[in-house]
Amino acid sequence: MKRRVAISILGSNLDIGKREDRWNRWRPNVGLTQQPGLFFDRVELIHDTNFDRLAQTVVGDIETISPATEVRLNTIDFSDPWDFSEVYTKLRDFARAYDFDPDAEDYLVNITTGTHVAQICWFLLTEARIIPGRLLQLSPPRDREPGQDYAGTHAIIDLDLSRYDEIATRFASERDEATSFLKSGISTRNPAFNRMIDEIERVAMRSTAPVFLTGPTGAGKSQLAKRIYELKKAQRKVTGPFVEVNCATLRGDQAMSALFGHVKGAFTGSSGERAGLLKSADKGVLFLDEIGELGLDEQAMCLRAIEEKRFLPVGADREASADFQLIAGTNRDLRVEVQKGRFREDLYARLNLWTFQLPALRERKEDLEPNLDFELKRFLEREGQNVTFNKEARERYLTFATGPEAAWSANFRDLSASVTRMATLAPQGRITVDVVSDEVLRLKTAWGLDMPQEASDALLLDILGSDRVANLDLFEMAQLASVLKTCREHSSASAAGRALFAISRLEKKSSNDADRLKKYLARFGLKFEDVHKVATPAR
Repeated sequence: MKRRVAISILGSNLDIGKREDRWNRWRPNVGLTQQPGLFFDRVELIHDTNFDRLAQTVVGDIETISPATEVRLNTIDFSDPWDFSEVYTKLRDFARAYDFDPDAEDYLVNITTGTHVAQICWFLLTEARIIPGRLLQLSPPRDREPGQDYAGTHAIIDLDLSRYDEIATRFASERDEATSFLKSGISTRNPAFNRMIDEIERVAMRSTAPVFLTGPTGAGKSQLAKRIYELKKAQRKVTGPFVEVNCATLRGDQAMSALFGHVKGAFTGSSGERAGLLKSADKGVLFLDEIGELGLDEQAMCLRAIEEKRFLPVGADREASADFQLIAGTNRDLRVEVQKGRFREDLYARLNLWTFQLPALRERKEDLEPNLDFELKRFLEREGQNVTFNKEARERYLTFATGPEAAWSANFRDLSASVTRMATLAPQGRITVDVVSDEVLRLKTAWGLDMPQEASDALLLDILGSDRVANLDLFEMAQLASVLKTCREHSSASAAGRALFAISRLEKKSSNDADRLKKYLARFGLKFEDVHKVATPAR
């Protein structure tokens, strides 16, 4: 059997025993060795040199009650037993120097005596497994019968959470809720993205170091930064505000003032003081989006503000302070920018502790469907209209969205705009195949998948003339040019319609592609015959 060892602090008040009537009092460290069924082979008793005599008395009393129990005295002097830093450091040093042998000995840490600070430190050291043991709590006897000793009762607290399924399940559930929160409640399916979010959740809860989000424009850096802040605030990791700065908008002399503030009269036009964005983020989170756009001078001051929490406002002779957590974002490769001398190497090194690369939307095709539902939900919250797809339209859209033609060059901004257009144009709140077909054409045109711009312009001028083209929106010009090009390539409206609606027509039991095409051309006062006649050379 393992030897049982108690680690305890002498109670300067509870263990007092100068008089003979001490046996008629409850003394925790004496009662430690009186517990029924809990024999201790050894007691490690920690005490201050100011209480040497009391320690010797307790040792003698334990030897009287339990002669087989060895008592070792350990001297630790606390200049202030209520100073958390001092108490924790000295108890940690004691624990690290102690020759623990958990294979041969069972350790119980008595948290009954000592200040509340010491009790908390015992808990932290045991929970962190610096002390490989369990906690022991002693309680005085409630109703003592005549002749009964003052041993009291005890309770053993095991901090190994893996042994408590209910607690472990609850912690896992809370963590799942946190990661779901970071994903805005979207049930993402991409394994690499989900692993990244899991890691971000752990970092957000455990670290105050800068978090660096990289990835293409529209990949969701700003949204994720805001969710990290909201998660930290909900967990009381920060108390201040979320301050977002688009560094690309900071130019010239105003950049320093916007970031670090200025004093009155610092420059022409500065009639008053300005706190600056860093100061505004005190106790909260500062999100520097597109940090690669900052000038080198601003980068130098940001580095000092991150490391020292201090900076000098423009025109000031006294430093200001702000304690914030930094989240930075960029769509640039800052390693290349460092090599070119456009970004400070020391600032990049400071940011690069926790770097997370957000993938482009086209790299997360399995996440398109849940994000599609998320965008419809956002439309409902924003516009108050509940819009849904019919089955064929949804399948048609997802087939295109996850296919090779879908560029998603602006990532989630493209998707959000696409859903907004379809939801706005949906008849009776129902997105149909026709609505999807028109939207697919818009996206393909916007991504430049149809024809060069010069050819597009020439085709429109050829058919409509310069006056009518001048009255068209850029979006209408791009879409109409694609339709006209297809009309010229086919001999009939039916053939052109089949080409334009090749995918959506497969989802329908019957179709009238020619009619759909004619209705579209009619919006611009055109007929298929007119378009095709222009393309036919005179004989």
